[in-house]
Amino acid sequence: MNSESVHLIATDPPFNKGRDFHATPDSLASGALFQDRWSWDKDVHEEWVDQITDDFPKVMNVIQGSRNSYGDDMGAFLCFMAVRLVEMHRILRKDGSLYLHCDHTASHYLKELLDSIFGYRNFRNEIVWCYPPGGKAPKHAFHRKHDVILYYSKGLNPTFNHQYSPLTDYQKSKFTKMDDNGRRYKEYRGKTRTYLDQLPGSPIPDWWHKVPSLGQTISKEKVGYPTQKPLKLYKRIINASSNEGDIVLDPFAGCATTCIAAEKLGRRWVGIDIWNEVMNVVLDRLEKEGLKAPKHSRRKTALKQGFLFADDLNFTSELPERTDYGEEAIPFLKTKLRVDEPKGRTMSRAEMVEYLLDQNGSICQGCNRSFDDSRYLELDHNTPRSDGGLNHISNRILLCGPCNRLKSNTFTLSGLQSENRKRGYMAK
Repeated sequence: MNSESVHLIATDPPFNKGRDFHATPDSLASGALFQDRWSWDKDVHEEWVDQITDDFPKVMNVIQGSRNSYGDDMGAFLCFMAVRLVEMHRILRKDGSLYLHCDHTASHYLKELLDSIFGYRNFRNEIVWCYPPGGKAPKHAFHRKHDVILYYSKGLNPTFNHQYSPLTDYQKSKFTKMDDNGRRYKEYRGKTRTYLDQLPGSPIPDWWHKVPSLGQTISKEKVGYPTQKPLKLYKRIINASSNEGDIVLDPFAGCATTCIAAEKLGRRWVGIDIWNEVMNVVLDRLEKEGLKAPKHSRRKTALKQGFLFADDLNFTSELPERTDYGEEAIPFLKTKLRVDEPKGRTMSRAEMVEYLLDQNGSICQGCNRSFDDSRYLELDHNTPRSDGGLNHISNRILLCGPCNRLKSNTFTLSGLQSENRKRGYMAK
């Protein structure tokens, strides 16, 4: 997808719950399943690690820190999320927003990951979605009865429309005065009047408690998906951070709640899901919600009745072609100068390390010190990525930890060696 082409991303990805989820048999989503277990050895692709390590070192710091504090499964989950969140950031417009649904399992780890990608200044809210207690309480803990929705913006001026709930009787009781026309109002320091009939309601805070989960209600919305969320929840998000005609994306579309909510609110939408039957769920839900003509309806009749017809939906398993020339649109995360990699197979980091060890031995190329154990050497760039240096083997060097930290993204190799000579760090 093109950079800066989406107004809002509202998504409900896996939570790292450590179990598998299956749809209810004989339900609309029958056959749907997804694995929410994570293993560094099985689920992490080497090219993910290479890309993040080379281009997003702050992101890799978060992943490695989470592996150290929680375990490899959290590191694997965050690596899976990181490569996707970087792309979500890229395709969001400057006034766009991301709402990421999660729970206590990984919310604090995901927040640190999002801070490293979106920038902590673009964190807007940690929304707490509460739902009524039910089931058996844990023996040694309070009932866990809320999810977290992390709200980030792409820039400092995102689209935002305040949402309101009706005023309570207590709030209305504060309007004790009445003007000559019989309108109730309250006064601030005897100067500023606020009229009751002018208020749209009470601004909804970041604590949402009047949206019950589908697991605790008998609802026509249910399609059998075990993690399905209510339309009301995602309608609130879409109303708050987009306008009619905007593009809403859900890259973990599942049972299509975001897509249906977007259609009902007059937004354009894109849904992505790994399950190849998801298109049938989308069509069936659109029909159930009265947004699409029933099957076998005549096209002319359906259009006259105002239905969104199936012909107006585009389903594809082909990757879209970008028309923005591949511009990155992540200036603070990516290189200042975009340079194409040389043609041919790209070596992995492990292959590059092995190649350089064969060429030069276990010697730091920054200070010329030799090491008995190659684990003390780290792969870096000769010309920094921030100056347009390539990831290619021709621009790779092995440095010891102190030299790598000194070099950072400031020096070339010759500049690092010169600095080491000034400080007396070069081996004789």
